[in-house]
Amino acid sequence: MSQSIGLVAVLVGDYDDAIRFYVDVLGFALVADQPMPEQAKRWVVVAPPSGGGARLLLARAASPRQSARIGDQTGGRVFLFLYTDDLQRDYLNYRSRGVVFVRGPSEQAYGTVAVFRDLYGNLWDLIQPRDRAGSTEPG
Repeated sequence: MSQSIGLVAVLVGDYDDAIRFYVDVLGFALVADQPMPEQAKRWVVVAPPSGGGARLLLARAASPRQSARIGDQTGGRVFLFLYTDDLQRDYLNYRSRGVVFVRGPSEQAYGTVAVFRDLYGNLWDLIQPRDRAGSTEPG
């Protein structure tokens, strides 16, 4: 059996603001932006420029309960993990574009990591792994 995680839904307050952040600031590719008028939604998918790994479905909150979870889908824990082949390059690039890092680069057993907030406050690990194949990352 072959399975993989294709999409992870991220609650957002506004599609266009989220697209600007993920595409213009983080440099992700806009994979899809299709209106779904029957549901008053859009199908908006972004992905890192390399195209590898899971993609993000930018899901606009549609209820007060969902709105309350924007930026806090994990109760304050790191939510997403963005792998890079050059952490220093991406760290400096993101900072120059206004991305807020809550923790600067540090060496860990699994690689070099820095923690940033996305547009809505979700925490991300930006990671340059030591050995992706051997997966010595924390669980």
